[in-house]
Amino acid sequence: MRKIITLCGSTKFKKEFEEVNARLTLEGNIVISVGVFGHADGVPLTEQQKIRLDNIHLQKIDMADEIFVINVGGYIGESTSYEMRYASKKRKPINFYDLAAEKESFRKQAVEWNNENSTWEQCDRTWDSEG
Repeated sequence: MRKIITLCGSTKFKKEFEEVNARLTLEGNIVISVGVFGHADGVPLTEQQKIRLDNIHLQKIDMADEIFVINVGGYIGESTSYEMRYASKKRKPINFYDLAAEKESFRKQAVEWNNENSTWEQCDRTWDSEG
């Protein structure tokens, strides 16, 4: 059975999304990507459209066996960070485009967390009530 992988990351990384999509597809995976590259293509989106796209992407994560984060230079924005927490809560494996940068980012987060002696933010945010 083929693995289903949902790509996550900032839509400013369109070129990297396309490269990873092609590579993972050629490896025999079923790849689910974003539908609109708002940042890269300069597509103006209303707040309602952004919410709808976020909800659709969460459903794509639900359909996947794992997610693949396009984190060029270690960049992970707010939406991608939420998607990672969502995938983790659903027990989906998470792989990264820039693994070295992600390991360093994770190390820094762990140090900050230990220094603050606080708890990780709970994954209970809902994007909207539209469903």
